[in-house]
Amino acid sequence: MARRRIIIIGAAGRDFHNFNTHYRNDPNAEVVAFTAAQIPDIAGRKYPAELAGPLYPQGIPIFAESDLPSLIQDLNVDECVFAYSDVPYAHVMKMSAIVNAAGASFTLLGPKDTQIKSTKPVIAVCAVRTGSGKSQTSRKIVQMLMARGLKVVAIRHPMPYGDLVKQKVQRYATVADLAKYECTIEEMEEYEPHVVRGNVIYAGVDYEAILRQAEQEADVILWDGGNNDFSFYVPDLTITVADPLRAGNEVSFYPGEVSLRTADVIVINKIDSASPENVQLVRENISRVNPNAMVIDAASPINVDKPELIKGKRVLCVEDGPTLTHGMMKLGAAVVAARKFQAAELVDPRPYVVGKLADTFRTYPNIGTLLPAMGYGEEQIHDLEQTINRTDCDTVVIGTPIDLNRVIKINKPTVKVGYELQEIGKPDLVDVLDAFCKKYNL
Repeated sequence: MARRRIIIIGAAGRDFHNFNTHYRNDPNAEVVAFTAAQIPDIAGRKYPAELAGPLYPQGIPIFAESDLPSLIQDLNVDECVFAYSDVPYAHVMKMSAIVNAAGASFTLLGPKDTQIKSTKPVIAVCAVRTGSGKSQTSRKIVQMLMARGLKVVAIRHPMPYGDLVKQKVQRYATVADLAKYECTIEEMEEYEPHVVRGNVIYAGVDYEAILRQAEQEADVILWDGGNNDFSFYVPDLTITVADPLRAGNEVSFYPGEVSLRTADVIVINKIDSASPENVQLVRENISRVNPNAMVIDAASPINVDKPELIKGKRVLCVEDGPTLTHGMMKLGAAVVAARKFQAAELVDPRPYVVGKLADTFRTYPNIGTLLPAMGYGEEQIHDLEQTINRTDCDTVVIGTPIDLNRVIKINKPTVKVGYELQEIGKPDLVDVLDAFCKKYNL
């Protein structure tokens, strides 16, 4: 019987995981291509034979998503599998229409087909959108478990933008490891806050191989999800972070609503900066789709190292890239800090952008008066440095989670913005982790 011919539609992450767990060793399926979106410069590569397994001695080509209709025809494709996250439902169904119109079937793989079982207890931290506060929640949980004397290893959602074979399993324990693995700025934003706190974080491409190595040094595995994806591992506890600054998105974005519906605990973050009406809307949506979840109220108070460099100054706000691009947020921690500490003006970077950053603003024209810290490769990092240094401002306010001065040379005074999760009232994460540790004899 002929193998069913499949394209996986992705963004260099969930797509590879779906292949590894569901298709790699299936003699009845043949993945003839991946397509790529969201991340620049991914198309044109191959998923290498070394990772693809014996059924794929030539590897699997990766094409631009814009080529999908012609690929379905040219490659005689039977089925397309949608495998990336943080997109509105209208986008998912638009992709389904494109695929169906070209003659193929459209598939969304679920947890049963893609989750891997660990030998250690797993806490999965997910979110309804990128930029909800998932990473700060993960970091706080890790610190709380470590304070109990437990060995916790975090495993981060994939961001494999370089040599995929070398990135099969990555272990980060020091800041030096960021250079060892030639991390992009997006990767640093996720890994650096963990390692500077003294805990280990893994990432890469093959998430079963990653898990088996991580289990050797962990009492607890913490899944630190990306965007609004659901866990790659079978969770023993799922904590999902909701964002009332984008109220309603929790039930209108894929697969964020999956993360909401499957949560044991839902953290409503940013209550300090959202309107009461939007917080209430999130509560009502939670009550409707997951009434049995425990709900924790939380805030993300900010702090800055040099507030005197903001007050009365013309400032450039540099923010976390994915949150402001496909995350569609209109502001981040830097903008909040600039307003709180009375900046005279938020300088618009758009007249000064160069190279690939100009492409970013063309792709996402509604970003507004701030600069996303895009840095998926050396060229883009260089463009970020040039844009910051060209911008006519007094101070650069840095809202990304990393030390940007370590990555690029900035020719102006800088202010670093920090933010941590702060629960409000009860229940809180202490209650959640007390019950978890008791259940698993930790």
